[in-house]
Amino acid sequence: MPEDQDRPRDPLGLDDVDRRIRINEIEEQVSALGGTLHETGEECSPEIKEQFLKNIIDWENGPLGTEMEELAKEGVKLPPPQEVSDAGLHDKLWALIHALAARNTFLHHTDHMSDRQLYEHLWNDSLREVNPIMPRNSGWNYHIDFISSGSEEDIQIGLRYYDSEEDRQRWARDFPNTVIPPHEDLPYDRDRLLPQAKYEALEMDGDFDPEEGLDAEEPGDES
Repeated sequence: MPEDQDRPRDPLGLDDVDRRIRINEIEEQVSALGGTLHETGEECSPEIKEQFLKNIIDWENGPLGTEMEELAKEGVKLPPPQEVSDAGLHDKLWALIHALAARNTFLHHTDHMSDRQLYEHLWNDSLREVNPIMPRNSGWNYHIDFISSGSEEDIQIGLRYYDSEEDRQRWARDFPNTVIPPHEDLPYDRDRLLPQAKYEALEMDGDFDPEEGLDAEEPGDES
């Protein structure tokens, strides 16, 4: 007689007990590192919660480095911007974008910059920032948002190019001393083609989504 496929593999629930013990131990480590723990929703399974907590430990204890250094270790050659010809820049930039995506590093809000401006920003600034280095497929993504610094320049770029009219009106109402620039259409069409991270839904106090995979589209020409 065939085995009942619906029969629980752990009838005594010992696996669940072991997992709860491991979760408690990891939560103590997170607290010791100064992390703040939140209650998880009912949709968050113990398996996902355990992996998420492990990733916090890995992040806090991970080695520090830069994306530039890690790309070099993987054989990705990034010549200085002045050494890249205009003819070869587009392909070089998109090769870099996909190399970053393979490392779970994703770009946002780039359509106000030309290919050269974006490559220069990455080469001179973004890729030289020091952060914990997480292994591939660890569940962590690193996002580089080019208007997220909170600087006046980034605020103005957001208001000019990216914010909706409703957002612009709200900003004018909440911050009456801010000069609201006239809206301008974005000069480039790149963001919709950028590789994006896919997420498996996870409710951790409403804020956390662990990575499920990578969905990269083929690059297109700038318009």
